[in-house]
Amino acid sequence: MQFEELQSAMIAAMKARDKARKDAISSVVSAVKKAAIDEGCRDDIPSELVDRVILKELKSVQEQIDTCPAERAELKAEYEFRHSVISEYAPKQMDAEEIRAFIQNNFADVIATGNKGAIMKNVMPALKGKADGKLINSIVGEFCK
Repeated sequence: MQFEELQSAMIAAMKARDKARKDAISSVVSAVKKAAIDEGCRDDIPSELVDRVILKELKSVQEQIDTCPAERAELKAEYEFRHSVISEYAPKQMDAEEIRAFIQNNFADVIATGNKGAIMKNVMPALKGKADGKLINSIVGEFCK
């Protein structure tokens, strides 16, 4: 996702007077700007950085949904709306079968060792931002059994 696309989506939400959608996108835009400043690429923000920040924000909102008390239904609905808006802009994640096939095709020599730490050390950099770490961990655990 390009940063400009995210900004234009925020502007479109402003013009449509959709405050909830604008707020959700705006929080992602400001998180991207902050990350860009921290990494020293303020003027030319790479799409990889934008994707990484979107995934981080998505995970944060999911944690808010999971920890929200049941009696706070309106707050939980707000979090779920933010999650749905942010997930529209998130990069596609690999599913379990794609991860399993990728690991078998590219890391067969490391899998043969049966050492989970060594497998994770090799696999995680290759799949960073493309798949959920917990899912990768569970699949690697299956290979080590």
